[in-house]
Amino acid sequence: MTDKKTTRFRVAPGGKLTGRVRVPGDKSISHRSIMLGSLAGGVTDISGFLEGEDSLATLAAFKSMGVAIEGPDRGRVSVEGVGLRGLTAPREALYLGNSGTSMRLMTGLLAGQDFDSLLTGDASLSGRPMKRVVEPLTRMGACINMTAAGTAPLAISGGMRLQGIDYVMPVASAQVKSCLLLAGLYASGRTCVTEPAPTRDHTERMLAGMGYPLQRESGRVCLEGGHALQGISIDIPADISSTAFFLVGASITPGSDLVLEHVGMNPTRTGVIDILMRMGADIRIDNRREVGGEPVADLHVKSAPLHGIDIPPELVPLAIDEFPVLFVAAACASGCTVLTGAEELRVKESDRIQVMADGLATLGIDATATPDGMVIEGGACGGGLIDSHGDHRIAMAFAMAALRAKGSIEILDCDNVNTSFPGFVGLAAGAGLHIALERK
Repeated sequence: MTDKKTTRFRVAPGGKLTGRVRVPGDKSISHRSIMLGSLAGGVTDISGFLEGEDSLATLAAFKSMGVAIEGPDRGRVSVEGVGLRGLTAPREALYLGNSGTSMRLMTGLLAGQDFDSLLTGDASLSGRPMKRVVEPLTRMGACINMTAAGTAPLAISGGMRLQGIDYVMPVASAQVKSCLLLAGLYASGRTCVTEPAPTRDHTERMLAGMGYPLQRESGRVCLEGGHALQGISIDIPADISSTAFFLVGASITPGSDLVLEHVGMNPTRTGVIDILMRMGADIRIDNRREVGGEPVADLHVKSAPLHGIDIPPELVPLAIDEFPVLFVAAACASGCTVLTGAEELRVKESDRIQVMADGLATLGIDATATPDGMVIEGGACGGGLIDSHGDHRIAMAFAMAALRAKGSIEILDCDNVNTSFPGFVGLAAGAGLHIALERK
């Protein structure tokens, strides 16, 4: 196996982004399509499935629990659901690689099974906090053992009788919300989750699409255990988190004119567009439509002079995964950009606040990390050597920074880009980024 530390991007300065691009399918929806399709009755046919390492880890886990899954073949997957009670005990630990979504959502789902299970991951995932899901699940009656540090591996005892709870989340998190809703499918009584700010609602949309009754009010979702899911057809739109790299790249680069096709426009995910437009970005939303219960559109983005802003707190949870590349936009904008209320960024695949601040400083940008965000003074980007710390979004964000850099940017430890965006190098190069993948 190639040492991940030797997999790197080398990106030459200059270029511009033009043409039409469709990025791979939405990772969040891809995960959920496998999970809920497996628990449904009948067949769920999926198109646009993201063939990245994270979603493939979810697929492999459900195969290990007895679900018949065909594909993926050019984004097409067929899942023969086994019903809520049809999963079987895996013979080995379920290895989930780098996928926090897989681990947190599956912890809730597996807490209601009759068999024991063990969830493991790579070094990065094994350092991420799991207490945020284990504690409320324990209140529901689950029995889950984790490390003293509150991390994986997670040993989940089967045969526990779960009871619905009314849980008010201390921090907005779609993963925690979805975890508890999946556990609620197996619980007696009513499970309600209240969130302090809106987060992505793909789980709720897919549950409703598969015929599972749930109630949704402002900031609150409830369901009762004991109902059934029915297989459906799911057309997964392009991932807005992956689209964000191209939105920023085209916005900051003179002469860019790019159309991004079939992008998921779920209102709980569009914070990156709102933030960029507040900074002065030229983004036009065309051909709005609905596909499989999810809003979709084409995004036409042209280069524009950006200016720094104070990012509104209410937009933070709607763009939490896109901040690495938004920091690049801020570095290329005139004036100062201030982010607060984003402490969640410190416990992602890396400490995204500190890693981005360090990388921007390497390029000559005045970036100050704060406990819950960053202060960035826009300026001229130079070149340099960046350590992505194995974080796919860090690697792709700094690749786009080269469009405005004065020198080449070399980015280390890029193998994990395949977790969310297989084919990134080829697609970005085709659009005009001067990027090459190197293994040394």
